[in-house]
Amino acid sequence: MALDQINSDLPELEHELEPGLASDAEAPVPTYVAPDGREMYEHFRFTADKGQQLLRVDKFLVERMERTSRNRIQQAAEADCIIVNGRPVKSNYRVKPDDVVSIVMDRPRYDFEVIAEDIPLDVVYEDDWVLVVNKPAGLVVHPGHGNWTGTLVNALAWHFRGNPNYDVNDPRLGLVHRIDKDTSGLLVVAKTPEAKTMLGRQFFEKTTRREYVALVWGDFPADSGTITGSIARDPRNRTRMAVTKDPALGKHAVTHWEVLERFGYVTMVKCVLETGRTHQIRVHMEHEGHPLFNDERYGGDRVLKGVVSSSYRQFVDRCFAACPRQALHARTLGFRHPHSGKEMDFEAPLPADMTALFDRWRAYRDGNKALAASLHSGDS
Repeated sequence: MALDQINSDLPELEHELEPGLASDAEAPVPTYVAPDGREMYEHFRFTADKGQQLLRVDKFLVERMERTSRNRIQQAAEADCIIVNGRPVKSNYRVKPDDVVSIVMDRPRYDFEVIAEDIPLDVVYEDDWVLVVNKPAGLVVHPGHGNWTGTLVNALAWHFRGNPNYDVNDPRLGLVHRIDKDTSGLLVVAKTPEAKTMLGRQFFEKTTRREYVALVWGDFPADSGTITGSIARDPRNRTRMAVTKDPALGKHAVTHWEVLERFGYVTMVKCVLETGRTHQIRVHMEHEGHPLFNDERYGGDRVLKGVVSSSYRQFVDRCFAACPRQALHARTLGFRHPHSGKEMDFEAPLPADMTALFDRWRAYRDGNKALAASLHSGDS
């Protein structure tokens, strides 16, 4: 378990955010990776003064959080959510002078109470333990800077408004993983603390099954491959992530890809995540010279391949209009049910904008005899 309802119980202590993030930036970058691989966000920080007497960390925190019980602090410690000098500690750790004590969670901090909003949800599956939803493109997952309302979390608050056992502000419940605002597809929500713990462990142990479908610029000489590269915040643009040559600066990331259909100047690929880093598919594909089609942040929103002609430019512009976001969809999700132990697999069909996009490129390829012939010759 993690600390129950911590944001509503603790004083307003703002953690330091990444500098230079625009209002449309993604969620803040995680500040700590837990022993089980969870990416954690710092919510609160205290520094013991130089005259601090040795004191159990649970007592140290209770003294500084008047509306928080010692039991909740101990729950946070059991969940590895209390960090001292960069390492998780248990409740009996004794704080000493100059110790830096942080409370972290597996989601960004909400600096307000989440308000339930009647936002339609595409529910793929639901029982007493889990909820699987098909998120549309354009829907932000978590409230944050520039997106305080109208998020998936607000929609979940409305969906569970009649469930006395589900509190959207309780970090022990809720979303187990995330996808970007302009990525569509499947997400799983835990309805009990036990479900979130078990599902989180499956993501960490890489036993979940996740496949994405994307349209990327360019063609591939091979039919499949693997991209391995540590990912960190781009020092030149803080709203982007980038592959770094120094693994100490980033987080290890692996993406497996396979060609599904070739259109000549763009290619439909399937991506399977071995890890789940921020913007991972977008960053890895851009690093390999294949930005996602119409991915503004990573350079895919301009003509990168093809012929120099006004008619081709107009065709690509119509494709951009048909799918006005990065062409990426989380198509499948599989996991072991946290209660029954049954293996469950779900699939979300391609959304209308990506279906229209593929149809346009398919028609363009088939109507261009020279382009079609070159692709067929490459298959032989």
